[in-house]
Amino acid sequence: MELAYYSDYAVRLVNTEEPARNKDSLTSVEAVRELFGANGQAARRATDADVTRFRSVRARLRSVFEAADGGDETLAVDLLNSLLLEFPVSPQISGHETRDEDGKPDWHMHLADHPSNATAGYAAIATMGLAFHLTSYGVDRLGLCEASPCRNAYLDTSTNRSRRYCSDRCATRANVAAYRARKRLETERAADTGRSAKAAQVTTPHTDR
Repeated sequence: MELAYYSDYAVRLVNTEEPARNKDSLTSVEAVRELFGANGQAARRATDADVTRFRSVRARLRSVFEAADGGDETLAVDLLNSLLLEFPVSPQISGHETRDEDGKPDWHMHLADHPSNATAGYAAIATMGLAFHLTSYGVDRLGLCEASPCRNAYLDTSTNRSRRYCSDRCATRANVAAYRARKRLETERAADTGRSAKAAQVTTPHTDR
């Protein structure tokens, strides 16, 4: 499992809440366990107490994305460093997958999972993954969806740093909204031009020949 993979843990957790819509799906221990995905062993450690702890970590991770999205690179790094200090990781070389018929291990870096509770384990790998993504690709690769009122977190992996939305659905919705806004503006301008032309005809004095 590559370190880059772990950054998605942070996105997954942050996006369990949609503040602008007053929605929160992180309301039970089952919801906490779902965040671990295929890591069933870690998920089984979760208890009701982890719901509150996960929410606290979520708020701090969102603050990292908000700082990055707002262009405050130093703040984003400081917030992430604070999390790294609180939730340290134990990197190990792992080779549980194979890559050829001889069974030669596919050696790669893995974050060992030896936490005191489910929150600590999840927070450690999510924070390390996000830190890896930030230092490898730049703080501007951490963003919040521009499709109001979404504001979901995303990681920009585009080649030209052009991503602005968390999903194709939000991108489509934003493009449709922008198109409709342009059409309304064009209609209003046309109406204003028509009214101005009529007013000019009424106010222009006629001269006798």
